[in-house]
Amino acid sequence: MNEAVSRGDGPAALAFLRRRRSHPARSLRAPAPDRAALSAILEAGLRVPDHGKLEPWRLVVLEAPALARMAAAATAHAEAAGIEPERAEKGIAQFRDGVLAVVVVASPRETDRIPEVEQVLSAGAVCLSLLNAALAAGWGACWLTGWPAHDRAFAAPAFALQPAEFVAGIVHIGTPGPTPPERPRPDPARVVTFATGPAQ
Repeated sequence: MNEAVSRGDGPAALAFLRRRRSHPARSLRAPAPDRAALSAILEAGLRVPDHGKLEPWRLVVLEAPALARMAAAATAHAEAAGIEPERAEKGIAQFRDGVLAVVVVASPRETDRIPEVEQVLSAGAVCLSLLNAALAAGWGACWLTGWPAHDRAFAAPAFALQPAEFVAGIVHIGTPGPTPPERPRPDPARVVTFATGPAQ
């Protein structure tokens, strides 16, 4: 039997994963994790599948002063680019109202050994792993993107993106507000197929 399961950690971890849920970013408030608490979350978040040990990602931590700068930059960019006001506000608000955010930058490496898609999936795994690590540590957390992640003209200078890099996600972390209502979850019977053998 797996050592973690034999000492009881496995069932507890599975129970956490079965009930985990993100918190709306707008509901997160101060305080956010301090550097010591965040360090443990980051360490756990980086334990993801990484074929070839390429580390095809990097993290940019946005604390309060950086979030304020990003909100101002997003406001200026939205005005200059003519982004529709409601859409612009959603992107700006995640910085203006945030208390701590970790930007996960996908940074694919040039190699013939590991397909780029596997590297991109590894960056996505970092986003989810960070999210779950923050939740497991008792914080509220949410994985966002929106136009600040996908608008190259904003994201490239904001996060010093190299030509092959892009933002995989922005993970917001803070003190959770009221527990949000549960939402419908996927029905395994609808999306899971058991391949039992060749068709008869």
